Amino acid sequence: MTSDPLPASPLSSSTIISAQDLTLTLGSGDGRVDILRGVSLQVGAGETVALLGPSGSGKSSLLAVLSGLERASGGQLNVAGQDFTALSEDALALARRGRIGIVLQAFHLLPTMTALENVGTPLELAGLADARGRAEAELAAVGLAHRLHHYPAQLSGGEQQRVAIARALAPAPQILFADEPTGNLDHATGEAVAELLFARTAQAGAALVMVTHDEALARRCGRIVRLADGRIVSDEAA
Repeated sequence: MTSDPLPASPLSSSTIISAQDLTLTLGSGDGRVDILRGVSLQVGAGETVALLGPSGSGKSSLLAVLSGLERASGGQLNVAGQDFTALSEDALALARRGRIGIVLQAFHLLPTMTALENVGTPLELAGLADARGRAEAELAAVGLAHRLHHYPAQLSGGEQQRVAIARALAPAPQILFADEPTGNLDHATGEAVAELLFARTAQAGAALVMVTHDEALARRCGRIVRLADGRIVSDEAA
């Protein structure tokens, strides 16, 4: 197992995620639970894909594996030119940096940092040039230029999610993963955040892979992949 990201391997220019026969098993013996049962999926650069399915179908677990937050028990996974199945935990973290953005239902903003600091600090830690300027520009792009110096507790739920989206997109990732990004928001705010999510990923040319239970939101994606019992049961154009 390597400790550093592997050199980017050549993928088809239209392929950004290539997953083959992914499995995810937790526990052992009588306590063994098979979460993913042989999932294969290809996602193109700039494509928008919704993962849909009932609770317990494995959609959030699949997103966690594809984004490198969870390690598959078996199968092959290449994401943004990196062989995720061959990397250590530290190497996975480095492989995600700058390539992958993640937006979760829980906003995970640091309460002691302003909106500007929540977006800019990860850029600084990654050694990116003009981190503050990039953070300001991304927050302005999500309509928060007037809230740069507000703390999360001073922001509404929709504003906090906008900060989370800005933080995920500021490094200009090739892929944005979103897990129920509007789940904690009221309908009107959720609609506004969804509109922003699609607009910003399109402007950035990033692929979007989104877990949702909302059929209407899923139909806004180019593809809908449905899961049940840890398997893909359908994959079709929206």
